[in-house]
Amino acid sequence: MRDMIVNGVKFDWGKKTYIMGILNRTPDSFSDGGRYAGMEEALSHVSEMISEGADIIDIGGESTRPGFAPVDVDEEIDRVVPLIKAVSQKYNVPISVDTWHAKTAEAALDAGAHIINDIWGLKADPEMAGVAARHEAPVCIMHNKKLPEYENLLEDVLKDLEQSIELAVKSGIKKENIIIDPGIGFGKTYEHNIRIMGNLELFRNLGFPVLLGISRKSMIGLTLELPVDKRLEGSIAANVIGIIKGVDIIRVHDVEQNRRAAVMTDKITRQF
Repeated sequence: MRDMIVNGVKFDWGKKTYIMGILNRTPDSFSDGGRYAGMEEALSHVSEMISEGADIIDIGGESTRPGFAPVDVDEEIDRVVPLIKAVSQKYNVPISVDTWHAKTAEAALDAGAHIINDIWGLKADPEMAGVAARHEAPVCIMHNKKLPEYENLLEDVLKDLEQSIELAVKSGIKKENIIIDPGIGFGKTYEHNIRIMGNLELFRNLGFPVLLGISRKSMIGLTLELPVDKRLEGSIAANVIGIIKGVDIIRVHDVEQNRRAAVMTDKITRQF
């Protein structure tokens, strides 16, 4: 895999695990709904995550939890664009925008974002791939499905991701600007999520860096029988397993704790 350079920051895949810190500007996020809706609170949390070691700040304006209420695109833009502008002016950190709407992605990139993080793998909005290509922006392509129905889970998920990768390349997105995400918690049952976690190494075979988003998700809550605010240890354990199986980026709410776990795991597993 080729290195990726974003906002002057070099991502040297395979040498370390990168940390993507989550910032939800939504009133209905499953883990921290409304906590960072205000600009002051949001900027303070961004500062905290950067000081704790976040390599990327992922800003979203629409909750994607199960049963979420869709947000009007203009409202989504109003939530994320002012914050992206403020963060890009204040900090030299790569910013990703968590959206599946091309209009939001374009506005975010114009405001200073660098990466598009699309939960529908460029398939939901036919304009999304073109936006990324025009801006030469890296894309995080996640696997998703409306219903958790599969003939062969692993083969089907890998095939769907390959289709998204093909769409990206045909639209003009450079291969070195593609990151893939198996989509834990999206269009999958609890058993599906467990099986994918146990086979994460297969996704490395696609030849692209892999992002894992497992932080505080229901798979952890169901396994440990714990509410969202008690899932830190389970999240860390899942992320460590992911690192051992070759993931390159972990998307997390708790930056400091997960970064420490990642550094320790990297030291043991990434010996060159």
